[in-house]
Amino acid sequence: MEIEEAVNALTGAVTPIKDRELLPLREAFGRILAEGVKAPFSVPSFPKSAMDGYAVRSADVADASGDAPVRLKVSGELLAGEAFSKAGWKGTDTAGTAFRVMTGAEVPAGYDAVVRQEDTDRGEEEVSVYRSVSPYMNYCRVGEDIREGEEVLSAGSRIGRIEAGVLASLGLAEVSVLRRIKVHIISTGTELTEPGSALTEGKIYNSIAYTLEAALTDSCYEVSSEICGDERDGIKTALEAALKDSDVVMTTGGVSVGKADLLPEVLESIGAVKLFSRVNIQPGTPTIGSVKDGKAILSLSGNPYAAVANFDIYFPELAAKLTGCGSLLPVTEKAVLDSPYEKVNHMRRLLRAKYRNGRVNLPVKSHASSVLSNLLECNCYIDLPAGTAVSPGDTVTVRIM
Repeated sequence: MEIEEAVNALTGAVTPIKDRELLPLREAFGRILAEGVKAPFSVPSFPKSAMDGYAVRSADVADASGDAPVRLKVSGELLAGEAFSKAGWKGTDTAGTAFRVMTGAEVPAGYDAVVRQEDTDRGEEEVSVYRSVSPYMNYCRVGEDIREGEEVLSAGSRIGRIEAGVLASLGLAEVSVLRRIKVHIISTGTELTEPGSALTEGKIYNSIAYTLEAALTDSCYEVSSEICGDERDGIKTALEAALKDSDVVMTTGGVSVGKADLLPEVLESIGAVKLFSRVNIQPGTPTIGSVKDGKAILSLSGNPYAAVANFDIYFPELAAKLTGCGSLLPVTEKAVLDSPYEKVNHMRRLLRAKYRNGRVNLPVKSHASSVLSNLLECNCYIDLPAGTAVSPGDTVTVRIM
């Protein structure tokens, strides 16, 4: 099976999250909207000045120049946030007049443009205008940013800095968001031990769980993890408990064909439906995708690089399907290869690489599944089709980490 088929099988079998919670806007940063947001009013809700200057009728200053300034009576002055009752406004006949306005102040009815104060003599009773303006120049119209009734954000939108600013501009102090995606990681392997404990003979530290947890630290996720030895009943108990409280269960190790690779039979024993295994990709060919009661079980390799690379293939797609949030999807780019790579692989291959400004190179020599540390020099994978020979100057597909 190709990875695209495997992704479709897995995402097509999970049940999207429907549970929601109402949060103060400041606590909702990074979360995903549970419902669309329509503007209760236009932004701006009144015509306002984009400059410090004078509101004018553009027709009155059409012939204004430095040599022949137009002289206008100043009808009043308004600062941003002030009401007209404090502005000295004396009527509605604007012909032959100007109204001094600061940036953000309301432009009185009857004026259709704003002259920058730099293009005037800054007069208080009367003002000389040295430059013409076209209609609506330096003038923010009602609804220029957002129109009343418009859906400004759809369900599934993630609240980043711009989204937060838009919501605040609409006066929304609270928003309805989906609950976090609950992820539980089960690291299988009798050889594993937690960092901080003594490293006894035959043991290794559980680096994969920390790598995956670090990838899930933002506000969309609620993550827990545990180590489980190579023992059928223990793995079965851990899986069944995790499925009660999680949307996605990830296991690492135990997916190949060794004596202690118990995941395939344990998954079958709990009634999980296997959707794929032996996918056409290196590393991580034996990755298993399963589902039980609409919840995904992603069983990754015990080799660090293979686990990370396949997490990056499958998990973002799962997260996007669970939440309806397209911004969680992985990013791919086309890039020009700068480094030689002479090997022709029999299977599709993910090569760790470094992408920048449309070009990609291979800063590392080892692409072994067990090597993690050289990913420090990388920020993407080259997605190389099976049987493909590439040389510097060729265009390749990269998956951004």
